[in-house]
Amino acid sequence: MGIEAGVRHSFTIRYWRTICCDRTSVRSDICMMKGDIRTNSSSFSIFLYTSGNVSGDIITRDDDELQREKIKPYTRKWEPSTMATIDELTLISKNSNGSTVENRPKCDVNHDVPAVFFSTGGFTGNVYHEFNDGLIPLYITSQKFNKKVVFVILEYHDWWVMKYGDVVSRLSDYDPIDFNGDHRTHCFSEAIIGLRIHDELAINSTLMKNNETIEDFHDVLDKAYMPRIQDLVQEELIAALEPEKPKLVIISRNGSRAITNQNLLAKMAEKIGFNVEILWPDKTTELAKIYRSLNSSDVMIGVHGAAMTHFLFMRPGSVFIQVVPLGTTWAAETYYGGPAKKLGLRYIGYEILPQESSLYNEYERKDVVLTDPDSVNDRGWEFTKKIYLDRQKVKLNLTRFRKHLVRSHLYIMAKRNQDQSHARAEVTSG
Repeated sequence: MGIEAGVRHSFTIRYWRTICCDRTSVRSDICMMKGDIRTNSSSFSIFLYTSGNVSGDIITRDDDELQREKIKPYTRKWEPSTMATIDELTLISKNSNGSTVENRPKCDVNHDVPAVFFSTGGFTGNVYHEFNDGLIPLYITSQKFNKKVVFVILEYHDWWVMKYGDVVSRLSDYDPIDFNGDHRTHCFSEAIIGLRIHDELAINSTLMKNNETIEDFHDVLDKAYMPRIQDLVQEELIAALEPEKPKLVIISRNGSRAITNQNLLAKMAEKIGFNVEILWPDKTTELAKIYRSLNSSDVMIGVHGAAMTHFLFMRPGSVFIQVVPLGTTWAAETYYGGPAKKLGLRYIGYEILPQESSLYNEYERKDVVLTDPDSVNDRGWEFTKKIYLDRQKVKLNLTRFRKHLVRSHLYIMAKRNQDQSHARAEVTSG
């Protein structure tokens, strides 16, 4: 039974002054502490000091120590190679007898709100993982505190805090703490170590206190970036409130999985009737600029990869066309196609033909790499990565791809006309 379901009714008996861990999920472990909590970053430890006798299934290890747990607060528990790179915390519960009181660290900083401990190690630096493994689980875990919570970050990165500071500030009223770099003793009365994760870029409303969904997370992004977007609009002195033509954004890639005839694709889209913008996002790109570009777009095109996470920035009702290279069909649908539909986007998965892949010129026509990618993927992740992710580029069959752009343009224009009709009707009735 999960920690929230199994412990809630006996909260004051077992959770107070104890360490309670839920290790039932394949995705992440999560531990809770409540009482006199003190950090010790030099030993990667968090101490919980208790007073009196504590009953329950606690194992006494010495005269003072009541309980010891270890946890790596990152949400890819099922990947040993990834978790091997994550810093491990030791959680220790001690009895507050005379000797312990004298030896326990003095509080340098006292906090009157709970703490959530998590790591920005692992795949941080990849936008998909930054949202899937970090920001969305952070929202899921901390939302119940209504911003009255302090985030304590292991493997803290200044660039991450700068990049996602606007989002983090919508989840917490307090500056995050660098656990590794801040050697002061921080004291709390309640702490959660680790993050909850539900699914790929998704939130299960039935597991949320107030039934929040991915659309509620999208609202957080809206509130986080809208002030900066308004500044950008003013800085650029936008003449019109919206472009006359529908806006199409191409998320561009360098190297593997790049669209080699991207310029011809852009010209074709312009002839169909789109205003075309090409984005080249990287790790240092200001998120508010990307958010503004995609939140004002009608159509986004991109090749399967981490950058497709940016569909979260699009408005429900917009069109998301994901170019699906050979060997990536399952991942494209699972990680991006399915979640995009849940957000309310009109999703098109464009699965390329072998002739549209650069692999077509490297392998015999009957090679399984071209004819049966699933059998290649079955050999293991290293084959998928080496062949389909790292060595494949795409040259679109523009005649074949054009019909999707034409249909998207017709859909957007029909939707605009419908919205304008509704607006005129409201004005008339008012």
